[in-house]
Amino acid sequence: MNQPIVQIRNVTKNYQRDDFEIPVLQNLSIDVPEGEFLALMGPSGSGKTTLLNLIAGIDRPTSGSIVISGMDIATLGESALAKWRASHIGFIFQFYNLLPVLTAYENVELPLILTHLSKKEKREHVEAALNVVGLTDRMHHYPRQLSGGQEQRVAIARAVVTDPVLIVADEPTGDLDKKSADEILILLDRLNKEFKKTIVMVTHDPHAAARAHTIQHLDKGELS
Repeated sequence: MNQPIVQIRNVTKNYQRDDFEIPVLQNLSIDVPEGEFLALMGPSGSGKTTLLNLIAGIDRPTSGSIVISGMDIATLGESALAKWRASHIGFIFQFYNLLPVLTAYENVELPLILTHLSKKEKREHVEAALNVVGLTDRMHHYPRQLSGGQEQRVAIARAVVTDPVLIVADEPTGDLDKKSADEILILLDRLNKEFKKTIVMVTHDPHAAARAHTIQHLDKGELS
């Protein structure tokens, strides 16, 4: 088994609402080996997206440690965390989160804007990412000119354009018809097997989860 790329130890996450503290995750520990394709399943409100956001550095734990590729991200300041996230994590969301005023090419290029890559290098990265998802012929189209499945493929190209160590996907097929969903799952499988990307995916869909190597169930803040 490969070395863990994600090591979560005794993580608790509570949210404050007025005078009440709402527990979401309780003393949770999990390892994700490098090259893993992990599906997180569980009922709504079980803490799946919270756990995904903690792994991605979007949110911070109340207590415990989250080590990604040897870095305890819970100890980073906001600026350092944002910089780390931009170079290490690729995000795939249920509703694509594409900017409607930008073309597919420009949406994919967004994560590269703050890098030190030359214009030529950025173009090479963007074209390579769009080629991986099979959309080089749609690079100058706007989101409104694309199908839902094509929009999600643009979102996946944007997620991989920085060559991240980890891809986190939150219900990536949740807004798609079965055919488009299958295409996205085949693409994720290819990213994992061919490009050796570690993927953590939250899903309600057993069909989507079946693509993963490992399925973990989260309920009431605890893994099983």
